[in-house]
Amino acid sequence: MITGKFAITTHILTLLAKFPTEFMASDYIAGSLNIHPVLVRKEIANLKKNKLVESKEGKNGGVKLSISPSKITLEDVFKITFDKATLGFSKNEPNPECPIGKKINHNLEDLYTNLNQTVSQQLQKVTLAEFVEKF
Repeated sequence: MITGKFAITTHILTLLAKFPTEFMASDYIAGSLNIHPVLVRKEIANLKKNKLVESKEGKNGGVKLSISPSKITLEDVFKITFDKATLGFSKNEPNPECPIGKKINHNLEDLYTNLNQTVSQQLQKVTLAEFVEKF
């Protein structure tokens, strides 16, 4: 399902890439996003798990990028925030006797597969460094 995770993660990474030598506190990042710091920490944990950021504890602690923004594509961000994008399926099982109902989920799955391929192809063309240049 499409959520704001990609936008949140991209915002965090863009902020870190804009100030590459600074360790940024989750409170500061949360202020930029205008969301609760706990939500930022959750995404930072995912970024740490995927080795895109490093952290430092203490008074001057926080997080910063662990690799160059030129080596991170927006496809990388997409892949760590989603298994795959889907616009969803009906929560009720369609009628298998209906000519539409019996094939709708299969055809939607094909559509979503093509959508994911297209999204990945577009996002792999943009590095975080290129995206940061927009700011």
